[in-house]
Amino acid sequence: QVQLVESGGELVQAGGSLRLSCAASGRTFSIYTMGWFRQAPGKEREFLARIKWSGVGTYYSESVKGRFTISRDNAKNTVYLQMNSLKPEDTAVYYCATSTSYSGTDYSLYEAWGQGTQVTVSS
Repeated sequence: QVQLVESGGELVQAGGSLRLSCAASGRTFSIYTMGWFRQAPGKEREFLARIKWSGVGTYYSESVKGRFTISRDNAKNTVYLQMNSLKPEDTAVYYCATSTSYSGTDYSLYEAWGQGTQVTVSS
């Protein structure tokens, strides 16, 4: 099994930046893709970005393309989500997740999840 721990969420003003981290442990050799998602109150979980565990190949949702960047540190088994130009509508709980075989946007096909980290953007 893979264990995931997110960190970095906090309260930030609109226009500001945050970097979220997701540290993976356990059977990390089985990871094919790592993705970032978010869920706001009353809304469905939303795909944001994903990166192949090899580090080659990223993909973003249109809602964050150009503002968010996903990256990976091989040595630390950690994936990051750099978020710039934050907006109040970015307020949500942010989750990282992994898949052993899937690299798409459907959250139901990701197998392991972290506990989430709260990001709040004030106007």
